[in-house]
Amino acid sequence: MKLFKEFKNFAVKGNMMDMAIGIIIGASFNKVIDVLVKNVMLPPLSLLSGNINMQDMRIVLKDPILAADGSIIKDEVAIGYGALLEAAIDFFIIGFTIFVVVKFMNKLIKKAEDTKDQTVSTPKNIELLSRLTDLMEEQNRLLLRK
Repeated sequence: MKLFKEFKNFAVKGNMMDMAIGIIIGASFNKVIDVLVKNVMLPPLSLLSGNINMQDMRIVLKDPILAADGSIIKDEVAIGYGALLEAAIDFFIIGFTIFVVVKFMNKLIKKAEDTKDQTVSTPKNIELLSRLTDLMEEQNRLLLRK
């Protein structure tokens, strides 16, 4: 019963919900980026490189062993660097997009934390800390006058 209570306390905290939402959005975002890379970016690159499919780009270390009828007895041994290049492009796009989103969010947070900016509402904790700072500065000025 204690374990269930601890889990319940953990589950209802905002951090777990934020994390779950982030994971779900991240998984969906990954699908979008995958389609963007494979269906939008790679076809023009393939066309520029003479219709080479990146998935087919590899270094063959050992050729396949074929039967007399042409069927494969033993698969080839190859290093598939094309798939690695595709994954690197995915990573770069995802990383850059996350960088842009975080930069935008930081700008919004900084704007929200500015108590002098009236275009957005200031969070209550920042507002209270700002008032405390103002009161302490006023108190220091009064003490210095004495």
